[in-house]
Amino acid sequence: MRETARDAGLSLNEYCARRLGAPGSALAVEADAATAVAQAASLLGRELIGVLAFGSWARGDLAAGSDVDLLVVAEPGVELTRELYRRWDATPLRWGEHPVDPHFVHLPPPEVRVAGVWAEAAIDGVVLFERDFRLSSRLVRVRRDIAAGRIVRRMAHGQPYWTEVA
Repeated sequence: MRETARDAGLSLNEYCARRLGAPGSALAVEADAATAVAQAASLLGRELIGVLAFGSWARGDLAAGSDVDLLVVAEPGVELTRELYRRWDATPLRWGEHPVDPHFVHLPPPEVRVAGVWAEAAIDGVVLFERDFRLSSRLVRVRRDIAAGRIVRRMAHGQPYWTEVA
């Protein structure tokens, strides 16, 4: 933590105060959340930007057959290959009775307007861990795009999807 605080230009006390007040910080003591973050960290180390739970778990409507979706955000230099998913799958992870389904992604560049999984995560995601505030900052920008109508949710054949408004 000292290193992360120093990298952020904060005292250790200020860093801890901000982390404790951050969204999702109460989940850090939940065993399943801590286990998921630990597994992501063991795969990515210092290349891990953040972990966010989204989907039915985050919305509070997890059904018996549901999985728990995690957005695992990696630094741009990390190759998002099937091998990364194989390494995750080598130690199957469960959240209570539910399997955990990771979605490895890079943080989109600031100039790129995003939709899809990023819009879903921005609407109902819960940040379980972030090394700095880049993940939360990006989610705020996505929510602003949604609020301004630049990104909209549509339906096709009963399936929702997000798209940028032309």
